Amino acid sequence: MITSEQRDKVRGWFSGRLPDDLFEELVEVVVDREEITVIGRVPAPRLTADAPDAEREAAVAARIQEFRERTREARMAVARDAEHRFRRKVAWGVVCDGQRALFTHVAAPVMTRLRQPERQVLDTLIAGGVARSRSDALAWCVRLVQRHTDDWLTELRESLEHVQRVRAQGPDTGEATDARDDSSAQDREEG
Repeated sequence: MITSEQRDKVRGWFSGRLPDDLFEELVEVVVDREEITVIGRVPAPRLTADAPDAEREAAVAARIQEFRERTREARMAVARDAEHRFRRKVAWGVVCDGQRALFTHVAAPVMTRLRQPERQVLDTLIAGGVARSRSDALAWCVRLVQRHTDDWLTELRESLEHVQRVRAQGPDTGEATDARDDSSAQDREEG
């Protein structure tokens, strides 16, 4: 699990390392065991206020594509430095006029053992046309849970960070070890 302090350090590194003119704003830096995803805001295309939705969607898609192509070399240079420093792949994304787009990112395999009832759920999603494979069906299930339990997952992550802090202060830290060593020496002197 990645702690908020580690996440803050990664975000801080990107804030300092990104070229000033790359994004209007660094929106989000998401970190897990395999990947760092950096998402920034890019300016919306200039359109008339009464532009039709189809025109707006096409202009935003074109702006995102233009940004991706124009900044490729700069983003690759930052990614090389980050991958060396943090030992994780770097993915990029943008937010433009309310639309979010992720560029190439890691699709990490997850090994799992499912019993028949769980496999039947996945197979039903495939048969219903919701997913093409069990892998797609499992990803669909994870996204559904994530969407409906964001607050709960946030609270769970915070609890895990607290557990890590408490473990770091546990009996195997330097002070507790020193106290045990002193009592063992005292036992030998008395015996």
